[in-house]
Amino acid sequence: MRRSMALSIILGILIAVCILGLTPVVPSEGSAKLTPKAKVIMLAPNVKDYMRVLGGPPETVTMRSGLVVLAPGKSVGTHNTETYEEVLVVLEGRGKMLITDGPSLDLKPGAIAYCPQRTEHNVTNTGSEQLRYLYIVAKAVR
Repeated sequence: MRRSMALSIILGILIAVCILGLTPVVPSEGSAKLTPKAKVIMLAPNVKDYMRVLGGPPETVTMRSGLVVLAPGKSVGTHNTETYEEVLVVLEGRGKMLITDGPSLDLKPGAIAYCPQRTEHNVTNTGSEQLRYLYIVAKAVR
């Protein structure tokens, strides 16, 4: 049940990304044509720290994603989204997304946290069990 809910959330996010107007990168003249293929990727149940899910071109147009597992008290480290938007889909555990000079977002199963482009942030496990979440980033286009 939890896995199907998470997959439904992920699908909803991907549809929302399309609706929000992200456009594919058009290859320059002479470059290989980008044709991502539809597929299903199974999230491994025993990931210790990280599992790459989507790696960007040629697998996708701009999207990248991964499964992150943080032990209690651990964090991913402060980083910046640069030109990407980021969404976290929390699968298990509790944590916080700490936005530099901004809010602290509570993370729990079923929560989806959005981080805009050019935003410095960190994710920390604040619970007593592992925090498992899927992140999805896509190039922001305006």
